Amino acid sequence: MRRLLAACLVTLAPLAALAGDVTHFTLDNGMDVVVIEDHRAPVVTHMVWYRAGSADEEPGVSGVAHFLEHLLFKGTDTMAPGEFSATVARNGGSDNAFTSYDYTAYFQRIAADRLDLVMGMEADRMVNLRLDEADIVTERDVIIEERNQRVENSPPALYREQKSALQYLNHPYGVPVIGWRHEMAALGLGDALAYYRRYYAPNNAILVVAGDADPEEVRALAERHYGVIPANPDLPDRARPQEPPHLAERRMTFRDPRVSQPYLSRSYLAPERDSGAQERAAALTLLAELLGGGQTAVLTQKLQFERQVAVQVAAWYSGMSLDSTTFDLVVVPPPGVTLAEAEAAMDDVLTGFLETGPDAAHLARIKTQLRAQAIYERDDASSLARRYGAALAQGLTVADVQAWPEILQAVSAEDIMTAARDVLDRRRSVTGWLMAPEVTQ
Repeated sequence: MRRLLAACLVTLAPLAALAGDVTHFTLDNGMDVVVIEDHRAPVVTHMVWYRAGSADEEPGVSGVAHFLEHLLFKGTDTMAPGEFSATVARNGGSDNAFTSYDYTAYFQRIAADRLDLVMGMEADRMVNLRLDEADIVTERDVIIEERNQRVENSPPALYREQKSALQYLNHPYGVPVIGWRHEMAALGLGDALAYYRRYYAPNNAILVVAGDADPEEVRALAERHYGVIPANPDLPDRARPQEPPHLAERRMTFRDPRVSQPYLSRSYLAPERDSGAQERAAALTLLAELLGGGQTAVLTQKLQFERQVAVQVAAWYSGMSLDSTTFDLVVVPPPGVTLAEAEAAMDDVLTGFLETGPDAAHLARIKTQLRAQAIYERDDASSLARRYGAALAQGLTVADVQAWPEILQAVSAEDIMTAARDVLDRRRSVTGWLMAPEVTQ
């Protein structure tokens, strides 16, 4: 009932008022700080985001960003290996970390009166990490086993890895975040420390504190723990190799005897969401919802229910990205329908959509759902912390994040069709088939 009432009221809620109590400031050493207040529970999420991910690695050491993420849970000058997480757990909290193409982030969720504790420990490992060869050997085995479990043992993961490499001819987004196995096996102490010393510095970091926190108290703690760490004067610019013009469609077929459900996917090279110019990304976000965002989506209705050439359809746009990203489609056909037949049907529906455009009522429903999501998101301080942290790590600003919901609402059908005709260009696409090997008689 609460959600139904909220859905009825969302058209009346001014989204500019949904930004919440967000404070943003910068320490003298260049560290960005974002405080998101939510005093309903005495809990905080403390996150440190580094503007460095796998796409910032040097050639030949793929996986080192993720490797270093693991190694940061080893010891420092003042903490023994494993003591960081043990201390968080002993104080009733939880912690973890994650690595992406554009960032590496570390977080703790803990009682608000323990913020000083976790902030001090996080600041400590920003500069005082201590590693030896034994740490390297054991943790390298861990990440290789992680690759075995998540990639080598999964035909869809192997397929996506190969397809991404085909999508990006020159940009490091074509290299998997976890790394190529042969390069992971050769990662050494020097590789990890070089990455650490280059990128782990306050002027390359964003502190996000969300929950039961006072901005001035956070400022005082941040200045005490992080403000004393000197900036890295040699921090490199994030200048990555960019993609050349894509002039020809690319295709691949990946066969694996473990495949039980064949499917096809297509990814188009697409522009990312840029600071101060988010309108095109907003149009692509709505385009993905119109085409494959649920049971009423165009591809779902046409392929799954009317033509019955699919049992599952999806579309998504990965707009949160520092550099050019992708717009993706997936179609899973039922038994008896070939991938060629499913692809031909998908292309036919896309052609029809490009001719007729979106249904006005469908577009209005999607905008209402997105407005409701912006309201519901305020109930999760950790989710908001991730949203702001990821945005700042990928070149956006606090103002961009707060403007986004209204920008989505302002997108017109004409904006969507302009974006669709620009992005859904087969010359900038990669189409892949995942299937089992052919049966030979």
